[in-house]
Amino acid sequence: MTLAPSPTALADGARFLLAIRPPYDWAHLERFFADHASPGVEHVTPGRYARSFVFGGRHGTLSVTPEAEALSVRIRGLDTDDARSAVVARVRAMFDLDIDPRAIADGLGRDPLTAALVARRPGLRMPGAFEGFELAVRAILGQQVSVAAATRLAGRLVASFGTPLAPDEGDGEPGLTHLFPTPEQLLDAEISLVLNMPRARGRAIQGLAAAMLATPDLFALGGDLDDRVPRLKALPGIGEWTAQYVAMRALAQADAFPAGDVGLMRALDTGAGRPDRAALLDRAAAWRPWRAYAAIHLWAEDAARRMP
Repeated sequence: MTLAPSPTALADGARFLLAIRPPYDWAHLERFFADHASPGVEHVTPGRYARSFVFGGRHGTLSVTPEAEALSVRIRGLDTDDARSAVVARVRAMFDLDIDPRAIADGLGRDPLTAALVARRPGLRMPGAFEGFELAVRAILGQQVSVAAATRLAGRLVASFGTPLAPDEGDGEPGLTHLFPTPEQLLDAEISLVLNMPRARGRAIQGLAAAMLATPDLFALGGDLDDRVPRLKALPGIGEWTAQYVAMRALAQADAFPAGDVGLMRALDTGAGRPDRAALLDRAAAWRPWRAYAAIHLWAEDAARRMP
């Protein structure tokens, strides 16, 4: 279940086929990434995800499309196998290709509720992150606002502080106009003033940028959840919900769980009222060590209930 031994050389880049372990719900990932895409940096259309990136000082773009039991990844702008392999590794994490869905189904199958959710949507995967700093900035922008509002803020952040792509760097990818702002670009930026949002949130992004520059491995995958979450919460403006959410999506922490999330509470309301945070945490004990995947299923259930 790894990438092809060597890329297929193309006139406009390199193509990799990444095997998937079925079942794999591409449609859910596509909807999630479409809803959370940063305008100018990410562009999602039916059956296709595309984004810009910078790696090793070079600007590039990539696209991901589903094929039979594989994802096809096309990378443009990089000229070495090592660089392309590193970007592929990020794509693997972002599209959650290395998890064993049977282990998740077995773990969540101990609770009749989550067992039923897994049976209903057996191929759900964790929508990961291509770059941890970017995801954390988006999470801060999304504090106390809707996903749609956070996306609009992200678009303004990108347009105001991100690096524009040259015409040849966009390589004909529609909707890709900028690179996401780097920590250096946001460290002293007037974020709150430009985005017209609370000063505390702008300072939180600046603090995150400073932490990233001081600790380049801040968003390295893995590690122990009990160490990673407090490390994030020590940063200004990052509370329990944001830290757990970032741990889920950017740090590949399968047991992270944003217990105060209203969507999770709504999904568990069967007519007797929503559980509070303490009751939700108590119920979630049965889902360990897969609480993050339980959260993905509960969010999907909540969204399905609220669809017209």
